[in-house]
Amino acid sequence: MKTDSKRSPHFWSGTLKSLAVGLCVFCLGSVLAGWLTVHNVHGYLAFLDDVVAGLFAGLLVLLYERGRQRAFDKLRGSERILEERTTLLQTREELLRIFVKHVPAAVAMLDRDMRYLQVSDRWCVEFSLDSSQLLGRSHYEIFPDLPDRWKQFHRRALEGETLRAEEDRWDREGGTTWLRWEIRPWQNLDGVPGGILIFSEDTTRRKQIEESLSEIPRKLIEAQEQERTRIGRDLHDDIGQRLALLAVELQQLHENSLILPDVRSRMGELQKQISGIAADIQSLSHELHSAKLQYLGIAGAMRGFCREFGEQQNVEIDFQTHDLPSPVSPDIALCFFRVLQEALHNSAKYSGVRHFEVRLWGTSDEICLTIGDSGVGFDREGAKTSRGLGLISMEERLKLVKGTLSIESQPKRGTTIHARVPLNSESDCMSAAG
Repeated sequence: MKTDSKRSPHFWSGTLKSLAVGLCVFCLGSVLAGWLTVHNVHGYLAFLDDVVAGLFAGLLVLLYERGRQRAFDKLRGSERILEERTTLLQTREELLRIFVKHVPAAVAMLDRDMRYLQVSDRWCVEFSLDSSQLLGRSHYEIFPDLPDRWKQFHRRALEGETLRAEEDRWDREGGTTWLRWEIRPWQNLDGVPGGILIFSEDTTRRKQIEESLSEIPRKLIEAQEQERTRIGRDLHDDIGQRLALLAVELQQLHENSLILPDVRSRMGELQKQISGIAADIQSLSHELHSAKLQYLGIAGAMRGFCREFGEQQNVEIDFQTHDLPSPVSPDIALCFFRVLQEALHNSAKYSGVRHFEVRLWGTSDEICLTIGDSGVGFDREGAKTSRGLGLISMEERLKLVKGTLSIESQPKRGTTIHARVPLNSESDCMSAAG
């Protein structure tokens, strides 16, 4: 605010009055002084003292009047500044309230006592409230089930801090609500927080959709395991048994002396082929549904699979294990078993070598599996853009038990696959069939 350059009329009026009083006193003293000069010198001197006193008194009145007027002007100036600042503050608050009311988001404006000053239309819609019933009421009265941690956030915001959360859970009587929120102070002209603004977004529906989508891989893998189990049992109990009976019948015919030598020789070859097919079907049945996991545990089942796979593929597999916790969750055991199967099939097909190393071990907080070879390797950057279904399957299986998959590989320097699962993931694992 600018200070007035001209004096107030009250100031000049008081000054003129004081000068007039002093001049009158001086003139009266001069007239009387002339008369006293003729009649009484001593009286004249005494009267001069009175004149000086009168002049001094007039000067005092003048100074007092000037000081009083200055104080009055300062007071009026302070009042005008206060009025202007009050008007500005009211204007700012009114603008803020208008902004809050019409902003296309869920926003609430509260004072330092956490009473509603204004709310947006979106706030009323998301929380099923009527704005006319909110203003002036306490936030904690409207929402008595607010978590205590949120009340602490409110107090921190009233002290000037800005807080936010991308995802926060609110357990209410009607169910769980998920919110993304931000709390920030709004300040008056002195820079002191006059209250807080709460920006909120209900993300419950989005969270439900994300959870539903996250269940799809789990359900797909569960369905896959159920189908693997069914096919594996059919192969073992039906087709395998029928092939075994066919092999026995051929053996009996082969031993019949009435059969011509050429026919007998051909029957022997067919018998060998049938036996080989039966062995392959039995191996496939074990891969699809390994009963050894249930009866021998993860270490015994993996060792048996490595031996059978090595014999079938004519490769050498060095399997070692140590420090495994006992027992291992069936879900984690099945996950590691499937990762081992997929990794060994890929290595035997693409690595170009005949020797592989498999290590399975446990620590205080996780179980680890590595499958390594010294083959041709591959470019990891290129593999990121052309991931096969095998790699995706391994990653999805490990995610279901909160595990991780990492791959170390370089061209002509081999490949090592690392799978890790935390031991505290067992309560959140999938329920795989078989």
